[in-house]
Amino acid sequence: MSASKKQKQAKEYFPGQAAIQYKGPDSLDPMAFKYYNAEEVVAGKKMKDWLRFAVCWWHTWKGNGADIFGLDGSYERPWSTENTLEGALERVDVHFEFCQKLGIELYCFHDRDVAPEGKSIEETNAILDKVVEKMAAKQKETNVGLLWGTCNLFSHPRYMNGACTNPDPAVVCYAAAAVKKCLEVTKKLGGANFVMWGGRDGYQCLLNTEYAQENANYAHFLRAVAEYKKEIGFTGQLLLEPKPREPMAHQYNFDAETTLGFLG
Repeated sequence: MSASKKQKQAKEYFPGQAAIQYKGPDSLDPMAFKYYNAEEVVAGKKMKDWLRFAVCWWHTWKGNGADIFGLDGSYERPWSTENTLEGALERVDVHFEFCQKLGIELYCFHDRDVAPEGKSIEETNAILDKVVEKMAAKQKETNVGLLWGTCNLFSHPRYMNGACTNPDPAVVCYAAAAVKKCLEVTKKLGGANFVMWGGRDGYQCLLNTEYAQENANYAHFLRAVAEYKKEIGFTGQLLLEPKPREPMAHQYNFDAETTLGFLG
């Protein structure tokens, strides 16, 4: 192995920072847990099993500190922030070192958090496969596991009018292809859950919306995901995430009650 390759492997992204330890409520150390003692047994289970904290890839590595009033990204990172395959592969190293030093054994991600989109679905999947291969190796190396995977069906302009309920069949097909691939990836990485969030599936105005048809289309899409989960042997839990008015004025899974309706 060349000296340059050894140096690259040995690179530390948080130099001088030891692993965060539990030091009790009286500790004055700002880089210590005061109340969270991962190994403490509470009601028959370790605290880390009750509180399954996970490092979110999007907020931790892809958020840039911008705000809605126009302030450009304010986060300074000493590693690549480019939306390229090389940048994505480097963020894998950053992520797993961070998890180890924080003492968190789980993480979660959107497909577009971990790998950039290509010029076609085939190229996009090939890029994702390369990053996932490294993620799988780092999971094995660090014993940090995947809590859930999910798809970003909201950032790209194609999803302006929804993903599962978009009036353009081509967009629905693209969303289906993305979910199919991400579900396969989540299974490969041993994910405990797969999350569906329909933030753009909804309406701004009922005057130009086929409400009943879009709800039926959404339910059909969810049934297809559940069927494919069984087909590939994914044993994790499928989760639906209700969240009101973000970003649609009226989204279809805006609270727990309406979300349960899709399960009926």
